[in-house]
Amino acid sequence: MPYLQLDVNGHYSSDDKRRLATKMSETYAEMMSVDIRRISVAVRELGDGGVWRIIEAGTEPVPVSVMMLDIRQGRPAELRMAVAKALCAHVIEILGLREDRLNVEFTQHSGDEMYHPTLGGYSPEWRPDEVSGKAE
Repeated sequence: MPYLQLDVNGHYSSDDKRRLATKMSETYAEMMSVDIRRISVAVRELGDGGVWRIIEAGTEPVPVSVMMLDIRQGRPAELRMAVAKALCAHVIEILGLREDRLNVEFTQHSGDEMYHPTLGGYSPEWRPDEVSGKAE
């Protein structure tokens, strides 16, 4: 954890997905004060017609993308908003997705819901008073 997932219509090159994963990981690690080795990024290509949303009542659904961020519990709303905006900017820049067709959802977890066998087991709990912030 954190697990950053992007569901998209269409297909993208491995190079673009790798570049996106790099930028998202670096940005998330810096903004959320996280050990970058704990971050996983998934770009799920659902294909044409894979994700839909009705943009305005009474209209037909349009293709959209959804970013799901499974993160450490307790992050302030302002910080989550800033991270969401920064990660959306990477998706727009690298994959060319439309901002008005992208949304972000957060799922928050405690440290004992995140197991990393190579990093000592469960993730340490995040505390807002930590200066170094490298708890996740």
